[in-house]
Amino acid sequence: MVRSGSCFLWLLFAFCSKATEYVVPVQDVAGFFAKLPKDATYVSFSAAAVYKCDGDIVLPDVQLLVIDGKGCKLVLGPNSNGFTRRITDQADAAKRTGSRYTIRDFASIEGGKKAIDLKATLGSTVSNLRLVGQSEAAIDLRFALMTRVENVLVTKPAKRGIVVRIGDWPGATWSNSQSNHTVVEQCRVYAMATTTQAFTVLHCNGVRMIDCISEGGPCDHDLFLSAAIGGNEDQPARNTVVKQFTLSNFHVEHAVRKASIHVNMPPKAVVDLSQIYWNGPQKAPVISYVSGQLNLSDIGWFTDDMRIATRVTSPRINIDRCHSALATGDRVTNGGVRAGVLQLVDPLPGHTALGLRYVRVRTPSM
Repeated sequence: MVRSGSCFLWLLFAFCSKATEYVVPVQDVAGFFAKLPKDATYVSFSAAAVYKCDGDIVLPDVQLLVIDGKGCKLVLGPNSNGFTRRITDQADAAKRTGSRYTIRDFASIEGGKKAIDLKATLGSTVSNLRLVGQSEAAIDLRFALMTRVENVLVTKPAKRGIVVRIGDWPGATWSNSQSNHTVVEQCRVYAMATTTQAFTVLHCNGVRMIDCISEGGPCDHDLFLSAAIGGNEDQPARNTVVKQFTLSNFHVEHAVRKASIHVNMPPKAVVDLSQIYWNGPQKAPVISYVSGQLNLSDIGWFTDDMRIATRVTSPRINIDRCHSALATGDRVTNGGVRAGVLQLVDPLPGHTALGLRYVRVRTPSM
């Protein structure tokens, strides 16, 4: 009897505490979100197969809001930033990180400057989306702490695909508005001729990229990883709060214009790159190195024409359990600028000859 009464009370509580659901109207998507009742916890795009919105879809300040696309297509106007937040300055951003959002299950979000423009959140999730033809970035995360981006297909971004970075509003700096410990998992970027970076990570610590793909037309970089203060890539990164980054099981199936992976991280930051497969010849460097503790491991496919470019004399690189072609040999050749796969290219001022003191190659796989 006691057990039966407990079950009844639990069911009654579950019924009474049901999430408050609202259906997004077809006619005015932006207006609906601007006037969303404070008790809303779940909104669904279930009134039509196709929605259109010319302006920004500004997200309210809530503890949690689930936005369910229900398999619809959302077409954005050319000036729309998609799902976004309006932040005035860093003090405003710091007050509003208690809000988090789940944005999921859109058959496609097409057009706009951006599809997802998350700012000042903690623990948000973006999943199961196809994002097509955004002019600036498909997903832009700024001060979006511990965000999870998963099962997202980005198709033909005009510039950037998925961006993880710091805030760019007044008062934001490289140390106070990071998107730390964000995870990008099972995402694909299909580039077009104008695409710059498929994936971009700037000034953020503990970011992980897992099981991702970069393909399509040639872009500048598959991954642009940097903590260079002021965006000055002609100097080694000096951000003192970025300590680590992880990339695992990355598939590249196209050529790039500048370098497949650009690494400019602080000298003591650990950068782990493992299980990368470059499918096809690469005229540009597969890695462009400026700074950081770079660890390459379990790269089982590598060809003699691939190379790692360094802009500094003494790169910090560990190569472990990789193809035997990914090696430096026992001496520097070509007038002091080449050692096997490693090559001094466009050196920074004062860096005139390649050195191997901090380069280690262990247990080649074949």
